[in-house]
Amino acid sequence: MFIYEKKLQYPVRVGKCDPQMAKFLIEQYGGADGELAAALRYMNQRYTIPDKVIGLLTDISMEEFSHLEMIATMVLKLTKDASVEQLKEAGLGDSFVNHGGALFYQNAAGDPWTASYIAAKNDPIADLYEDIAAEEKARATYQWLVDMTDDVDLQDSLKFLREREIVHSMRFREAVEMLKENRESQKVF
Repeated sequence: MFIYEKKLQYPVRVGKCDPQMAKFLIEQYGGADGELAAALRYMNQRYTIPDKVIGLLTDISMEEFSHLEMIATMVLKLTKDASVEQLKEAGLGDSFVNHGGALFYQNAAGDPWTASYIAAKNDPIADLYEDIAAEEKARATYQWLVDMTDDVDLQDSLKFLREREIVHSMRFREAVEMLKENRESQKVF
C-alpha cells in the first residue's frame, strides 16, 4: 500500500498567467509521451516482468503519477486568472466549453488520451527499451517546454521534471543490463 503525503514532489511556481503555455503543458498531462501514459505503462508492465525489476517499475510508476500532479498544478496556476478571451486566444476555447476549468486527459492538440499509447510486449528487455524511449521522449519534450517560456519559476519546475526523466532512463538502462547478464548466465538442464 502507498502513503500519500499531501504535497508536491517539487514546488510548482509560476510567475504569470499564461494560457498558451498551459496548452503546451497539457501534452505532458495526456499526450502519448506524457506522465499518465508513462505511469500506466510501467504499472501494467510490472505484472509480467521478472521479480528483480518489479520494484523499479512500481516506484517509477508512482513517481510519474506525482509528476502528473505537478503538471496539473502548473496548468491550473497558468490559467487561474485567465479570461475566457485569453483561453480562446490560446487555443483552449474548446476545452473550456467542454470541461470549464477542469483538466481533461488530452494532448496539446486536443486529442483525447488513448490506451494505444501504452506498450507491453511481455518481453522484459523489449519492454524496458520501450520505457527508455518513453523517458527520453519525455526529457526532450520538457526541454522544449523550458525553451518555450521565459517564466523562470516555471522553468525551474520543468527542469526538475526533465532531470527526473533522465534518472528514470538511466535506471531502466541498468535494469536492461542486469536482465541481460541474468539471461546469459542461465543454463538449460
